[in-house]
Amino acid sequence: MYAADQLFATLDPTLRKIELSDVGPAILADTVGFIRHLPHDLVAAFKATLQETQEADILLHVVDASDERFRENIQAVHDVLQEIDADEVPSLVVMNKIDNMEDQRPRIERDDEGVPVAVWVSAMEGLGIELLFEALTERLASQMVQYTLQIPPQHQGRFRSTFFQMKCIQREEYDQDGNLLIDIRMQQVDWSRLEKREGAVLRDFIVT
Repeated sequence: MYAADQLFATLDPTLRKIELSDVGPAILADTVGFIRHLPHDLVAAFKATLQETQEADILLHVVDASDERFRENIQAVHDVLQEIDADEVPSLVVMNKIDNMEDQRPRIERDDEGVPVAVWVSAMEGLGIELLFEALTERLASQMVQYTLQIPPQHQGRFRSTFFQMKCIQREEYDQDGNLLIDIRMQQVDWSRLEKREGAVLRDFIVT
């Protein structure tokens, strides 16, 4: 790990692979931190590093809950995400450092529809980490889509390779006409990106 006594020692993100039940493998990309009133030239410098944010299935926004300015800090992050066109990425707020607060306990905070929107934890003390994984799994699992596709021979090579690389193939077989019948399961955002890229051709393959 690299460290230096300067504002930003590195712009390189740290990647870590984890396994989530009902979801499968997931990659955590730890990007640079944020400060309020981030200069525009630094925002420009961060855009390459924050590409992972734009492509993420969900954004974990870690907040120092013990900081009395945490609401301002949250807004500062939202402002930067909007500037880099990543404000539409689904997010889960992680309210950290509850060990520095009185009358706070690990818990999952939900919206009116019961969807996890925030998790209160202490990374230092290891409190609430299991709740964080529970909320993350729930959010990601709810964003999964599953389809059975019937792909004709002339398209099989390209699409099978794409789905193989995405590690979303659940089952595959060929019918009597040589069509590839394939069950896929992936994140809704990944399907939307693929559908946007391929257009009507991909939608025409959907059987169920």
